[in-house]
Amino acid sequence: MPPAPSSPPSLWQAIVDFDGTISREDTTDRVLERFAAPGWEAIEAEWHAGLIGSRACMARQVDLLRVSPDALDTFAATLEIDRGFPEFVRLCGRHAIPLTIVSDGLDRTIRTVMARAGLGPIPVVANELRWMGGDRWRLLSPHAATGGACASGTCKCRVAAQLARPLNLLVGDGRSDFCIAGEADLVFAKASLVAHCVQAGIPHHPIADFADASAHLEAVLAGATLPAAPRQREDKING
Repeated sequence: MPPAPSSPPSLWQAIVDFDGTISREDTTDRVLERFAAPGWEAIEAEWHAGLIGSRACMARQVDLLRVSPDALDTFAATLEIDRGFPEFVRLCGRHAIPLTIVSDGLDRTIRTVMARAGLGPIPVVANELRWMGGDRWRLLSPHAATGGACASGTCKCRVAAQLARPLNLLVGDGRSDFCIAGEADLVFAKASLVAHCVQAGIPHHPIADFADASAHLEAVLAGATLPAAPRQREDKING
């Protein structure tokens, strides 16, 4: 049977997407719109058409960036996060639930946005945006899946396994969350992740923002009855 909603918080970890979930917009798209040379949208169209994976897409797009580090950081610092996210972070902290930002986006942008939010050190697992000097950049994906099993730059299933908590709470909104949604014990979903969960038969809780996510998590921790998790989890609690 699935884990009881009131399972001790110490068993849980929160894996939270960034672009469109924590951030109010897709920050990678905003950076590309502002600083990429022509051609990045055609590459994006290839990804939407399923011709390339997100890792190949972003690597080619990052090659088109023309921006100094200072200008990039100044721009990133203007990007906003969901107003309810700070309370969600505090809620996790009060219940000793480790929270990790796991994103298929750009680490430098994420860290700059989070530094401005002033929420303290939150672990970030994402693609590395490496400065190559001048206004040139390169994308590295140290958290990609091995063996070509996943076309994302950051394989969230791999990251979750490495974090090694028994129970996973996912908060996400898009394609990079599809795989891990089927593995997570509890899913708070936005945007296209909702449609994917419905189509795939994955139990989930639709949210509009982190105010909803906090309310759902409070209910879980209080022992509210929730739909069954997508697969057998008793072994994770007892083993």
